[in-house]
Amino acid sequence: QLQPVESGGGLVQPGGSLRLSCTASGFTLDYYGIGWFRQAPGKDREGVACISSTDDSTYYADSVKGRFTISRDSAKNTVYLQMNSLKLEDTAVYFCAADPFHFPGLRASKYDYWGRGTPVTVSS
Repeated sequence: QLQPVESGGGLVQPGGSLRLSCTASGFTLDYYGIGWFRQAPGKDREGVACISSTDDSTYYADSVKGRFTISRDSAKNTVYLQMNSLKLEDTAVYFCAADPFHFPGLRASKYDYWGRGTPVTVSS
């Protein structure tokens, strides 16, 4: 079964940047729609960004539009989430999710496969 694995989380100051990575051994992520989600303490899981498996179309939550970028590197079988201009409210555990449907969007219920998450803390 596909098991996404996230990495790249950490502690960063407001205004800083981080790049998260999502990989999966034994599965080609190009064949899956991929979404990034986040969950802050005491809050519901929130869709952040997603990328299509067919034409690499992307979609972002309004809260991150213009600051975050989702992209694929097929040669490395990796999907990235570049996060710039980070804010305190971006603090959360970030999850990578995959689904065979080409463009599942930002609804968590649309995704079949989930990673365990990587924590991101934005603090001064």
